[in-house]
Amino acid sequence: MFFGILIATFLSFGLTLLFGSIANILWLLLPILGVFVFLVSYISVFGFRASLISFVGLLAIVLSFVHDYSKESLLLHASLIALGGLWYLSLTYLKSLLFPKIQVDQLFVKTIEKTVEYLRIRGELFGSSENRDELRHKLFGLQIEINELHETLREIILASRGNSVSSNRSRRQQLIFTELVDILELAIANPLDYDKFDEVFKKHKEKIGEFKVLVFEIANQLEHISKVIRKEEKLKENVKIPEILKNIDRHIDYYRILVGLPKARKGTLMLLNLKNYQEKQAQNVTAIERVLNNYRKNDEILSAKEAGRFITPQDYDLKKLTDNFCFSSPIFKHSLRLAIVVLVGFMIGKSFSMQNPYWILLTIIIIMRPSFGLTKSRSIHRVMGTLIGAAIATIIILITQNTTVYAVIAIISLPFAFSFVQLNFRNAAVFITLNVIFVFALFEPNILSVIQFRIIDTLIGASLAFASNYLLWPTWQFQNISENFSKAIASNQIFLKQIAIFYREKGAVSTAYRLSRKEAFLNIGDLNAAFQRMSQDPKSKQLEYTTIYEIVVFNNTFLSSLTALGTFIKNNKTSEVPAEFNIYVENICSNLELAKKILEKSEHLKTTNSTNVMDAENLYDAFFENLSKKRDQEIAFGEEHLMTTRVKLRETLLISEQLKWLYSLSEKLIASVKKIQFGSLEV
Repeated sequence: MFFGILIATFLSFGLTLLFGSIANILWLLLPILGVFVFLVSYISVFGFRASLISFVGLLAIVLSFVHDYSKESLLLHASLIALGGLWYLSLTYLKSLLFPKIQVDQLFVKTIEKTVEYLRIRGELFGSSENRDELRHKLFGLQIEINELHETLREIILASRGNSVSSNRSRRQQLIFTELVDILELAIANPLDYDKFDEVFKKHKEKIGEFKVLVFEIANQLEHISKVIRKEEKLKENVKIPEILKNIDRHIDYYRILVGLPKARKGTLMLLNLKNYQEKQAQNVTAIERVLNNYRKNDEILSAKEAGRFITPQDYDLKKLTDNFCFSSPIFKHSLRLAIVVLVGFMIGKSFSMQNPYWILLTIIIIMRPSFGLTKSRSIHRVMGTLIGAAIATIIILITQNTTVYAVIAIISLPFAFSFVQLNFRNAAVFITLNVIFVFALFEPNILSVIQFRIIDTLIGASLAFASNYLLWPTWQFQNISENFSKAIASNQIFLKQIAIFYREKGAVSTAYRLSRKEAFLNIGDLNAAFQRMSQDPKSKQLEYTTIYEIVVFNNTFLSSLTALGTFIKNNKTSEVPAEFNIYVENICSNLELAKKILEKSEHLKTTNSTNVMDAENLYDAFFENLSKKRDQEIAFGEEHLMTTRVKLRETLLISEQLKWLYSLSEKLIASVKKIQFGSLEV
């Protein structure tokens, strides 16, 4: 962050000097404006931080047209900009020294709040059979948000672990973060088949009703923890959760007695697995409470070296500039498009002698994004916000001409604008418009004309941004989503191999396992985000939408099943790995490899041996059947207390079912990628 602000400051200083000195030399200004807008925008290829620096540079270019430098010193103006940047940098650095807790605590609170929302929606799915598709769609979006928050927290916490001596606080943060990741992982690892629950327990709904109560109570306790971190409440132990778990145990016993074995075995195992999952979620919440109360010295903390491996590195290799210098790169097309539109907007402002023509350019650089969907939504929100802000300002101006009132509104509206930028762009645009209008109102007698030009300039800028994203080398998501598919499939494949290694070797969870899990979650998050952007594209550009949706769902379901498999093996004492497990894993990995090669149009395609898989399935089924008979005999002879057979029965059922499901998904994935022809989708 420190070097990012420093680079942005010097970039702003240099660009202000450059464009301020040639602002009135039109023949020289136009080509330099086009070239520098492209170059400054193009540095976004280096990632998110670079895109923020890029935006500051573009802002400096636009704001260099605000003043007439023949009347004031250009060097003084540029120096004041640099001084402002350095002043902000020093304040930021001072804040991090004096108040190191604030940023991380706010991120923790936001992450916990999103996790609470996620859990509550899962709770609603228990009782709602009508709007389940809508609720699942909400879960889909929340999972993306939570993954992004996890990545931000991971970088901040683990980077501090790698750069400094471990402190009690940093160790606490890592423990809390680990529990939050586990809560999401456990939820994803248990993608409950609610329709199946409805079918099996349609005459025993009260048996699953208590689970819904438990989900909401866990969510309530997490919400309480977020308030504790904000120092709004004192930490209190939740006494309701243990009581609800006891009620669930009673309901499971009643169900088994009422229905009777062996008929009740399937339903009983479903309830036991669900109870086991919810119990682990409650344990994670309790673990967070213990960390907040007393630091647990025996918990595993990553070493600085290991922590560094979990931070996603940012690639600043200059080779990225040449690699992306082509029309297959969305950033290249966006930078070229932006340069052309800024030139058009500048010429319109000059030709029609607009009052503040730089407003057109300001609107363009704020609205335009590489994807059509985001540009479209920002255009709509920007125009709506400007119109609402202008309407409010007009009413206030007609009521009073008191400049003190104008100054107060201008001062108050700015912090509101900044606070809404990430949360609601339309509301941010409302307060930005109020701020701009009332700042001008302090020294401009004809303020209504300012409002008029503000609206016109915004409409022109938004129209140019929207039209250019549709007409000038548009980037449609279906053209690039195959890369997201390949990454998601590859990371799922690696994660499966690590699960297999862990199942065979037992012991502690390895760093390689954790890294593969992290990469799988991040790549699935990127795939989900890409699909969401595609859904915002025009209907005519959503080619192969149904098939692409199938592939997205298969990848998400595959990760859920993998996580369920890994979580079970990690949290339970398992027996020796049977040969049929290795057969399944080998064939599933081969299917995933085949799906990747089809996507990449490789000529070397190798199909799997389905006979081996059928043999493995028969062996698993026969073993489960033998265990079931043995368990029935134990119960018949009054030996229900013997747990060995019961534990093996549960392990065999869960692992074999997950393997069958994973193999089925891998075959469905192959069928779906065969249907889609990315090469023929160019528009």
